[in-house]
Amino acid sequence: MVRRYDPERRERIIDAAVRVVADRGIGGLSHRAVAAEADVPLGSTTYHFASLDELLVAALRRCNDSFARAVRESRYLSDPAVPLADGLARLMGEWFTAGRGPLALEYELYLAALRRPALRPVAAEWADALAVLIADRTDRATARALAALLDGISLQVLLTGGEFDPEYAREMLARVAGRAGR
Repeated sequence: MVRRYDPERRERIIDAAVRVVADRGIGGLSHRAVAAEADVPLGSTTYHFASLDELLVAALRRCNDSFARAVRESRYLSDPAVPLADGLARLMGEWFTAGRGPLALEYELYLAALRRPALRPVAAEWADALAVLIADRTDRATARALAALLDGISLQVLLTGGEFDPEYAREMLARVAGRAGR
C-alpha cells in the first residue's frame, strides 16, 4: 500500500470534528463519524488523535481561535472612540446575527469541560484570552468580569431561546466596565 503525503489531513480531521459536533452534538462524536465526514480512513483519525478527548481539545482550540480572531478584528473594539461596553454589545450582536450555530457549538464544547477534565485547560484558555483581548481597554480584573458577563448573557440567550437584547447587554456591560472601560 502506498502512503499518500497529505499535510492537511490533521486540519481536515479537526474541521470535520467541529462539523460533527455542530450537527450531532458531542454525543455524536466518534472517530468513525469524523473519518467519514473528513473523507479519510478511520486509522487516520486515531493516528492523529489517540482519544476523543484529544480530538475535542483540538476542536475547542479551533473554535477558540475563531472567536479570538473575531474579537481581535472587531472594528468596534479597535476604535477608542467607541465605548467599551458599546463595542462588546455590538460584537455580541454580530455573533447572534451570524446565527446561533457557531456560538452554540463554542459553548457546547466549552461546557463539555465540566465532564471532561482534558478540556478544562482549553476552556480556561478561552476565558483568559478574551480577558486579555479586552484588557487593553480596561484593567485586568474588569476585563475578566466583562468576559464572564459576555458568557453569562450568551448562555442565557442560547438556553432560553430568547432574542439577544443589545440594549440590555450594553447597559449591563457598561455597569461592569464603569469608569474603567474606555
